[in-house]
Formats: sequence, structure tokens, C-alpha cells
Amino acid sequence: MKLKTLAILLSLAAALPAVASTQPHWAYEGKGSPEHWGEISDEFQTCKTGQYQSPVDIKHVIDGKLPPLGLNFRTDTESIVNNGHTIMVDVQDSDDFMLDNDRFELKQFHFHTPSENLIAGKSYPLEAHFVHANKAGELTVVAVMFEEGAENEALNPLIAAIPAQLNHEVKMEKSIDLAKLFPADEHYYRFSGSLTTPPCTEGVRWLILKQPVTLSAQQLQAFQKALKHTNNRPLQPLHGRVVVE
Repeated sequence: MKLKTLAILLSLAAALPAVASTQPHWAYEGKGSPEHWGEISDEFQTCKTGQYQSPVDIKHVIDGKLPPLGLNFRTDTESIVNNGHTIMVDVQDSDDFMLDNDRFELKQFHFHTPSENLIAGKSYPLEAHFVHANKAGELTVVAVMFEEGAENEALNPLIAAIPAQLNHEVKMEKSIDLAKLFPADEHYYRFSGSLTTPPCTEGVRWLILKQPVTLSAQQLQAFQKALKHTNNRPLQPLHGRVVVE
């Protein structure tokens, strides 16, 4: 299923807050919370009726002998915004990788706390979604789990740049070494899913890296303080889908 517009791409990161657009209001709590997304607007019906929704709990994995990703790191970060739904970073000179004989380029990345996807029932305190697209507009999300441990130096310039004001996009003054946001082992779990925010459009390739990376307790608290609330959609049923590794 092809995802046709940049608006859909941005909606994965909740980039269009209701206060700044004509989009129906949705949230992670109250009347606009995930259990009500499908009722808020006709545009969001897939959030309720879709059969291939994300996130999921990764269990009963099939051994497909998938090769490691082979990510090419050359991106420089461009801007950062706290839109009230997530912390999102836009990029330039996109990283890329090959999948299904096609090239996918990084467009933006953003964060969820706690993690949206689970691995064998385990939740992580932070999950990063690196949103890639091919020339046809099809999306692949590469997800990285973070667990508490050693400080992740690559996160410090990002955390320092988070705007205090909501919906205020600012330029990233310092570069981020994106390679340090990924584990050395690039093996992953793969399944077909959806956007995890309205309109919950399906047809998204999901690649969940098996190994987590670390961040310190102080770094995690900085994300939680900036977001002011959890921003993870509840788990969705697999409906017969398979997860391959």
C-alpha cells in the first residue's frame, strides 16, 4: 500500500498539532486518547477498523535469516520541535539503506516514552522511530529501543536543543552522531504495520532492531519532562500477521 503524501509521513510523528491546524484534535489522554481515535474523525477510521495496526508485542518470531540492515550514516540534523505529541528532529543529507531492492532515505526521527512496541513482553523506557521513505512515498520505520545505563553522548545536543515552547521549531546548532543512536548489531525483527498516530494508515514496513542502546536516567528524565505525559499507543492485535527475524 503506497502512502502518497508528506502529510501522512508527518502524521507518524504527530507533526501537525491540532492547535496549529484544522486537523481533528487527538491526544494520549482524556477524550482524545487512543481508544477514541477512530471516533474523532472519518479520516481516523482505520485506527479502529484496521487489521494491521502498530505497535505490537514481538513474540513467536519466524526465522527468515534476514541480513543486518547495512545503514549508511551521513545525515546531519536540521531542526527540532516539541509539538506536544513527540520530540521530532528533521534531517538533511539523508541516511539510507536498501530493503526489498529499493532505497529508503531517512526523513525524520522522533521519540516515544515508554516504548510503543514490546519485545517478548518487555517494555523499554524510550523508543526512537527513524522514519524512512522511498521514491514512491512508501514508509519504513526503523525502531531503536533505549534502556537505562550509560549516558548516550549523541543525545546531549538533541536534549539541549529541545525548545521550551510547544510547536516552536528551532534550528539544531550542533550535529548529532546518529550512528551512536543505533546498536552495533543491526539485526532486526520485521512486520507489516501502520502509523502509530492518526490516521493510523497501514502499509508501513516496521524494522525493530533487536539490541537496545543506553541512555542515562537524567537523559530519560529530560525527555519525560519535555513531553509532560506518556506518548505510547497501546498494543494492537497481530490478526494473523507474522514477525520475521
